[in-house]
Amino acid sequence: MKKKTAAIDTNRYHVPNLERAIKIVEYLADRPEGITMSDVSVALQIPKNSAFRILNTLLAYGYVLRDEKTQQFRLSGKFLGLGGRGTGAEQLLENSIDVLRRLRDETGETTLVGRLIDREGVVLGQVASNHPIKVLVELGTRFPLHVAAPAKIMLAYLPPAEQERLIAKLTLKKYTNRTITSIKKLKSTLKASCDLGYAVDWGEEVEGINCVAAPIFDHSGYPIASIWVTGPEPRIGHQQFDKFAEIVKKHAAEISSRMGYV
Repeated sequence: MKKKTAAIDTNRYHVPNLERAIKIVEYLADRPEGITMSDVSVALQIPKNSAFRILNTLLAYGYVLRDEKTQQFRLSGKFLGLGGRGTGAEQLLENSIDVLRRLRDETGETTLVGRLIDREGVVLGQVASNHPIKVLVELGTRFPLHVAAPAKIMLAYLPPAEQERLIAKLTLKKYTNRTITSIKKLKSTLKASCDLGYAVDWGEEVEGINCVAAPIFDHSGYPIASIWVTGPEPRIGHQQFDKFAEIVKKHAAEISSRMGYV
């Protein structure tokens, strides 16, 4: 005798406030610069009192941050930690943090590790420079693929079809006079980076702040992440890119080896 399978009435188990919270989180994920509670309410057509309660609950649990001056909300790095439990981010951090410390000690600059998520790069870990004037980035910060050295080097080593798909989705927003704003220039830069084994950000996102990045590969040779050094131009100048690159590449290779790359 066959058992009857009852169809699940999804509407019966629908939780409106949970749906609203999910929509708010997804909306914030697309706006790393932050957005006010009123704008969230209007954009998602959620009552202000509901948006207020949801955002403040997320704030209390550390999943969003609020700028006290602008009252804008944005996602914190805590969501990244949750996702990382199922995507290998924890293993990557475990294999990277001591290397980042040694890289910081050797270069004197802030060192970071990050990976690609969708159409952006995301900061996973950081070891701060000991200089009184330094560059610091909050964990979970997202960075654009066409300007940031860590994103460009990962993009450079992606399989051609995957690289093309990502490039086709990019909006080449101009941040400074050095920002890459043409697909042709981006592709030539990626090829050069792949040939050299490292990528640079020469004040392309923030004037006066430079970065040098190298890729991290998994056992299959796929670019799962990158590490980089960042600092003010007087200390990481154009003439010093090659010197920093060799140091960063050496440390990236060590992490790749730990991740199974031969």
